[in-house]
Amino acid sequence: MNRKKNILKLIVTIVILFSVSYLLSLKFIRIDLTSEGRYTLTDYTKNLLKHLNDKIYIKVYLDGEGLPAGFKNFKQEIKEELDEFKVFAGDKLDYEFIDPAESSDQEVRFALYDDLVKKALIPVETNEVSADGKSSQKMLFPGIIITYKGKESAVNLLKTNGQTAAEDEKTINNSVQSLEYELTNGIQKLSKTKKPEIAFIEGHGELNEYQLMDISSVLYEYYDVKTGSINGNLGILDRFKAIIIANPEQSFSEQDKFVIDQYIMNGGNVLWLIDGCRTDIDSLFINGTTISLAKDLNLNDMLFEYGLRVNHDLLQDKFSSPIGLTIKGTDGKPKINLYPWYYFPVILTDNKHVISKYLNYIKTEFVSTIDTVGKNSNVKKTVLLQSSELSRLDPIPARISFDLINQMPSDNEMTTGKKNIAVLLEGKFSSVFKNRPVQKYFPDNTVQDILTESKNAKMIVVSDGDIIRNEVSREGRPYPIGFDKYTQQTFAGNREFILNAVNYLCDDEGLMSIRSREIQMRLLNREKVQKNRLLIQLINIVLPVFLIVIFGIFVSIIRKNKYKV
Repeated sequence: MNRKKNILKLIVTIVILFSVSYLLSLKFIRIDLTSEGRYTLTDYTKNLLKHLNDKIYIKVYLDGEGLPAGFKNFKQEIKEELDEFKVFAGDKLDYEFIDPAESSDQEVRFALYDDLVKKALIPVETNEVSADGKSSQKMLFPGIIITYKGKESAVNLLKTNGQTAAEDEKTINNSVQSLEYELTNGIQKLSKTKKPEIAFIEGHGELNEYQLMDISSVLYEYYDVKTGSINGNLGILDRFKAIIIANPEQSFSEQDKFVIDQYIMNGGNVLWLIDGCRTDIDSLFINGTTISLAKDLNLNDMLFEYGLRVNHDLLQDKFSSPIGLTIKGTDGKPKINLYPWYYFPVILTDNKHVISKYLNYIKTEFVSTIDTVGKNSNVKKTVLLQSSELSRLDPIPARISFDLINQMPSDNEMTTGKKNIAVLLEGKFSSVFKNRPVQKYFPDNTVQDILTESKNAKMIVVSDGDIIRNEVSREGRPYPIGFDKYTQQTFAGNREFILNAVNYLCDDEGLMSIRSREIQMRLLNREKVQKNRLLIQLINIVLPVFLIVIFGIFVSIIRKNKYKV
């Protein structure tokens, strides 16, 4: 009788399990038990993946034997993220992991390396020391190539900042946090059918097309980039998602200011890249000295009304890039020597804002400072970039000479502390033309419907116009933005910052919101692991076996007493 009951119970249990499984299969359910929603994609990403209208294929160049431990974990994180992407993209997304060093033929390997570099994947050389003291090196390409509708996009997944090694836990952690953003961003670039329009403003001595060629090529991947003058034409800016004012040298007319102001009042977004001082570096190299003077762009009243002031001063920072001077070598031939030059601050941000977190070093030249002003509660102000603690200010006018190279101030003189270099303003702004007779600026037009309070708008003000400029070779070839001709080093943070800034200005709480996510990595303390290695091994290997043995003995005693065996 008991046997029949047990069989019946088993059958009922099996039927219930199959029924529940079938019912659950009818509805898609996924449960993320992590506190920060680590395995939950944002609605923006889900929507993008669900509406793909063609096959997308992703090659991940991080595989093979001998991966350092950190990169093994990173590979697993990438796989899990792609699996999550595939859940929503379905059979429209496929991926594979590839080992670039798989071929035993050196020529084949090097040809692949060269191809990946040409496609803009950045190689890293890792150096890992094992527990027994052996060192191993490996060339890795921690990035992906996305293919969609015959187009390709290379995405570097490793978020290095120049301070930590590629395989460092902090670097891997930052890279894991950025995975969804980088993957979504790469897919979106290829799948976008219509690009928003942005514009570089001309007509006030701004940087020319050659000096903006590198950043323009980057922005073209996301936007339809235009250039042009305002010339006092009312409404000429209205169709643009954002405008960029890049290092103007001449004053703005009241007519152009009014057009920009009303663009902002209509919810337009502006990236201001303006110097507080005019410093002629060509004169410095020709004469060995120059005078830095205040730059009057006729924008002070406008920016003050919006909530900040670009000061007429020059920032010196101990953390800076050098300047190169030609001297005669011991062999009588000219050579370039590098000297400390505190007028070229290098910025490394620890800011957690989506625009400036995880950035590489940023190079600046002859920077002024920014103060926030006013008490408009409708405008939120966020500092994006700052100098280091070891800084000081030169009042204007300032005489700058190469004689200062041997007289750079000591640390005891660098006491100004951190100073603002870039500030984000967002909210509802007041017009600088409020209660002003605007009609006199446009005698041939009747200006109507003057807006005095803005819709929600955003602007970013950077007190260095050169932060966006690329050097141009004698042959007219543009160098990458952030390239330092003296050290031959490229500061990748310049490009990252400008791209993030424009994306933020143009984004309606979409793609950039993904960057704000924080994923907590529960990292092991290597020092404690090494110190307590034996104890950890005993706890993880011996203790479970011991507990199982104790449990078996306990169950055996209970059965013996119960059944009197």
